[in-house]
Amino acid sequence: MTTYAAPVKDMQFVLNDVLQISKYSNLPGFSEATDDVVEAILEEGAKLAANVLHPLNHIGDEEGCTRHDDASVTTPTGFKDAYKTFSEGGWQGLSFDPAYGGQGLPYILSIAVNEMVSSANMAFGMYPGLAMGAALAIHAHGDDAQKQTYLPKMVTGEWGGTMNLTEPHCGTDLGLLRTKAVPQPDGSYKISGQKIWISAGEHDLTDNIIHLVLARIEGAPEGVKGISLFVAPKFLVNEDGSLGARNGVQCGGLESKMGIHGNATCVMNYDEATGWLIGEENKGLKAMFTMMNEARLGVAVQGLAISEVAYQNASEFARDRVQGRSLTGPKAPDKAADPIIVHPDVRRMLMDQRATIEGGRAWMYWSALQADMHHKSEDEETRVRADDILGLMTPVLKAYLTEKGFWHASTAQQVLGGSGYTAEWGLEQFVRDARIAMIYEGTNGVQALDLVGRKLPKDGGRAIMAFFAEIDAFVNDNQGNEELKPYLDGLDAAKADVQEATQWFMANAMQNPDNAGAGSMDYLHMVALLCLAHGWAQLAKAALERKAAGDADDFFANKLITGRYFLERILPDVKAHLAKLKAGADSMMALPAEAF
Repeated sequence: MTTYAAPVKDMQFVLNDVLQISKYSNLPGFSEATDDVVEAILEEGAKLAANVLHPLNHIGDEEGCTRHDDASVTTPTGFKDAYKTFSEGGWQGLSFDPAYGGQGLPYILSIAVNEMVSSANMAFGMYPGLAMGAALAIHAHGDDAQKQTYLPKMVTGEWGGTMNLTEPHCGTDLGLLRTKAVPQPDGSYKISGQKIWISAGEHDLTDNIIHLVLARIEGAPEGVKGISLFVAPKFLVNEDGSLGARNGVQCGGLESKMGIHGNATCVMNYDEATGWLIGEENKGLKAMFTMMNEARLGVAVQGLAISEVAYQNASEFARDRVQGRSLTGPKAPDKAADPIIVHPDVRRMLMDQRATIEGGRAWMYWSALQADMHHKSEDEETRVRADDILGLMTPVLKAYLTEKGFWHASTAQQVLGGSGYTAEWGLEQFVRDARIAMIYEGTNGVQALDLVGRKLPKDGGRAIMAFFAEIDAFVNDNQGNEELKPYLDGLDAAKADVQEATQWFMANAMQNPDNAGAGSMDYLHMVALLCLAHGWAQLAKAALERKAAGDADDFFANKLITGRYFLERILPDVKAHLAKLKAGADSMMALPAEAF
C-alpha cells in the first residue's frame, strides 16, 4: 500500500527562507508564529497525517460511507476516532478568529497543514475543510447572534458545516435554482427543495451540521439577483446553546462516485426546514462566494497534495524496481537489472512532477500570504493590492493545480507500470480521488472563463497589473545576480508572453467573444506558468543564499537542479499556449453541432 511523509523540510524552506514570514511579525497572529512554533506545528501535523490519517485512506476508499433507513450516515471505520483526534488537537481553529475560540495563527500555516491532511487522506480532509469554509462565511456575513450561536462549536470541530448550491436541474448556472424560502412571523424562513452533490451533508463525526443553503425568497427577482443565503442546522439550537429538535433536512441518498469514497456526498432534502437569513436578502451569492473562494483555494491545495503523495510513492518505486539496463551502461552491475530510476523517460515523469510540485508550493503559500495581508494589514493600499492578487490567483490555482494533480497521479501510476493499475499498490485510488478536484467548486473551464471574463478586466485590469509590477520589482531588485539570471530571464520572457496574450484578447475578444472563450484555458495555463516561474525564481534565490552562506546541504543544490529542469522543460510551454490562444476560435467553432 501507499506511504506518506509530509515534506516538512520543503515547507519550512518556503515559509522561512523564501517567504520569510518572520518579517510580518507586526501583523496579528504572525508574532506568535515564531520559528519554533512553526516547526512544532509542521512536525505534529506530519505525525497526524502519517500515523492517523493516511492509514485510513485505503480503508475509506474500500468501505465508503453508509446511509441507513433513518437517513443517518456512518463514515468508514476509524474516521470518527481520527476526527476526534483532529478536533481535540486544535487543528480546526488553527487560523480562525480568537474571539470565537480560534488560535489566530496565520492562514498560511493552515494551508501547510491542509496540504498534509489532503495528501494523507483527501476524503477525510473534506469534512473539516467544508466546516471551516462555512464558518468563514458566517464570520464574514452573519450577525452577532449567528456568530455566537454557531462559530465557537464549529471552530472546535464539535459541529460540522456544508455549502448547498447545486440542484438536480442546475449546476454552475445558479440563477436557475428553485429551492424556496418562505418568511415566517418570527423572522425565520421555511426552506423547501432538493440539493445534490453535497459533500459531508450527513455523517456521524459531529453532534450537529450547520448547512448553508442558497434559496429564493418568495417574490424575489428571477436569476442570480434573487438568491439569498440561509443557515439551516441539522439540529435547531436552543437559546442556551444546547441542541433542540431535528430540523426538516435530511440525506435522501448517497452518490455512487468514482473516488473520495470516504466522504459522504449527499442528496439533501429540505422539507420546510427552519432557516435564518445570512446577510441581506437577494445578496446570497455574494455571501456564498466567501465560502466558495475559500473552498477553491482548498481544492487547489488538494491538487498540490495529491501530486505530492503520488510523486512520493512513484519515486520510491522507481528507486527499488529493477528493469532493464541504463542506456549508458549498467548502474547496478551486481543486480540482474538496473533500478528504473536510471531511465530518462522515468526521470522525465518524476521531474515533471517534482518541478511543478515545488514551484506550486511556493506559489500556493505566497498566495496564502496575500490572504493574510488582505485580512491583517493596517495599510489600506496593501490590503487592496493583496486582495486583488489573491482574487486573480484563485481561479488559476484551482484549475492548474487540480489538473496537474490528476495528471501527476496518472503519471505516477505510469511509473509503476502494471503495478500502478492494480489496487494493491494504491496509485489507482489517487487517480480516482484526484479527478473530482477538476470538477467541483466550479469546473476548470469555468475557472478559465472567470479569469478571462471577470478577474482580468476587473477594476481596469488592476490585479494583473499589480502582479506584473510584483514580477518587475523582483527582477529589478535582483539585477546583477549572475547565478539567478536564468530565472530572471525566464520570468521576464514569460511575463512578456502573458502581456502579449492579454493584448491579443483586448484586440480580438470584443469583435468575437468566442475568441476569449477559446483561448481562456490557454491563457490560464500561461498565467499559471508565469506564477510557477515567479515561485521558482524565489526558491532559487533562497537556495543560492543558503549556499553562499556556507550551507553544504544537498537539499539546496537539488533545489537548483530541479529549478533548471523547470526552466528548460516546463516553462517553454508558455510559447505553445500563446500560439494556440492566438489561433482564435474559428476552427474550434466551425463544425455544426450535429457533426459532433
